[in-house]
Amino acid sequence: MEIKIGDIKSIPTTFMLTAKSRKDKIAMRHKKFGLWQEITWSEYYHQSSFLAHSLINLGVESGDFVGIIGENCPEWLYMDMGIQMAGAKTVGIYTTNSWQQLHYIMEHSECKILFAENEEQIDKWLQIKGDLPNLKYVIYWEKKGLEKISDPQLLLYENVIKDGQLSFNENPNLHIDRLGKVSPDDTALLVYTSGTTGKPKAAMLSAKNIFWVTENLKINGEDLISENDQTMSFLPLCHIFERLFSVYLPITLGYVICFAESTDTIAQNIREIRPTVGYGVPRVWEKFQSSMILKMQEAPRLNQFLFKKAVNSGYNFTTKKLANEPISLMLRAKRFIAYWTILYPLKYMMGMNRMSVALSGAAPISREVLKFYHMLGIPLIEGYGMTETSAIISVSTLKDFKLGTVGKLMEGAEIKLAEDGEILVKHPGVIKGYYKNQVATSELFRDGWMCTGDVGILDEDGYLQIVDRKKDLIITAGGKNIAPQKIENILKSSVYINDAIVIGDMRKYLTAIIILDEENIFKFASDKKIQYSTYSDLTNHPEIRTLIEKYVSDLNKVVSRVENIRKFTILDKRLYIEDGEVTPTMKVKRSFINSQYQDLIKKMYI
Repeated sequence: MEIKIGDIKSIPTTFMLTAKSRKDKIAMRHKKFGLWQEITWSEYYHQSSFLAHSLINLGVESGDFVGIIGENCPEWLYMDMGIQMAGAKTVGIYTTNSWQQLHYIMEHSECKILFAENEEQIDKWLQIKGDLPNLKYVIYWEKKGLEKISDPQLLLYENVIKDGQLSFNENPNLHIDRLGKVSPDDTALLVYTSGTTGKPKAAMLSAKNIFWVTENLKINGEDLISENDQTMSFLPLCHIFERLFSVYLPITLGYVICFAESTDTIAQNIREIRPTVGYGVPRVWEKFQSSMILKMQEAPRLNQFLFKKAVNSGYNFTTKKLANEPISLMLRAKRFIAYWTILYPLKYMMGMNRMSVALSGAAPISREVLKFYHMLGIPLIEGYGMTETSAIISVSTLKDFKLGTVGKLMEGAEIKLAEDGEILVKHPGVIKGYYKNQVATSELFRDGWMCTGDVGILDEDGYLQIVDRKKDLIITAGGKNIAPQKIENILKSSVYINDAIVIGDMRKYLTAIIILDEENIFKFASDKKIQYSTYSDLTNHPEIRTLIEKYVSDLNKVVSRVENIRKFTILDKRLYIEDGEVTPTMKVKRSFINSQYQDLIKKMYI
């Protein structure tokens, strides 16, 4: 039977329909030779089609798994769509994964082909190539350092594209024939959860899961994002949050994706592109905020004075607006003047002047950070979800926003709270389980409800508030329940604190391990003419200690007595993914920290 595009609502058919309808319109932008290059939907489709043909000719069958390890770039999207068009399933892998982690994922998923970006990733494969009998080929797309390497399993991306183009020209329907074997309920991709404990689990997501989210996000999101928007892609593409905004929403809506050159150039690239919609994890928004504040601290004194005045009137206006309280004409006038003379130019300087909405997700964000952006005129809203729910459970909207909550449930979603406050959820975006892990799948569900592992509160208006991760809740020796994330978020609102880990389970009082923001603390040391040889020296300097003591003291004034931090230790290093201290999405691995730094912790309880 002849298969027509659109007969089956799968990822590849949706992509093909969008590409066909938009043709010469811009799909994405990336920077090359210092200039932003545009890629049309037609080119996006053809590059993906060529890859699909090559994969089929290289022996990829319907239902096979194909891995991708590389930074965000157009090729990543071509590969993802090419894999789907070949009837296979995509396995995204973090570029920061060690060769041991890569080995686990490749062996667990039985990938037949691996796309690996560059020499760094190829070196990881070379460590394990003899232990992966299912892996037939490795395809790389950055040649630097690999010009002289010769291996029958190793293929150059540009040659694979050429072979696929020849095949496409001879039989343009080869990949179309594969679509008849694809069902919307089939697993379309494996997303390995970064996990704060144990080995990562492979969440099986289907087209049905993903498109339920994209379609309902448009409804609940009040068209927050449309075909006329453009966004900046910089979070890892193997993470469902970035994948949703860089792949699945664009192939549904048709807006433009712009790729940051690297994690070091995000701020510069945003100034160049000026995206209309922003999204990121809380640490991204915290870094932008600290950057703005520090820039104003460097400004002439008159500008600093005017900034403080503008911020004060902006906060007063924002506080009343978010609380739905009446706003006087005088305050409206002050805010109007402050906005157009100080706040808007600051937004423009940061490249955020066209941002009509911004979204924070993947972890809780401080109320103060949210208020800061609303004060600037950037409506930063918060969503809640996880890989297992195809990224979204609830989301705030521009019209339906309550500070301190993650909004209301998406239409069609249901939740209930267990006796211990854990959030249980049902909706069509919930995964069917974990690949090759029936035990974990059984633990994920309880009487048909998915267990999120988060403790929450649902208020009388239907807004969901996240208290903390269930396993992270601290029970003190006095029997008090403490949610550490709230305390940590207040500490992290300081421009000088990058991370904070609250300690206190089964102890008499709370302590904290503080990790400094290196860039900002170096600037502070320079401004204060503090002498030091190493970063470790700086973390032990009395002036730095005094600086952090001030923020801890400020925290203790706004939290309850039992939530006071009595002692703290400044860690003399950053937390690294490679050291197993944080996940690729920068979530702290608490159990590892408690074990790794147990001697430091013991000293705070002497």
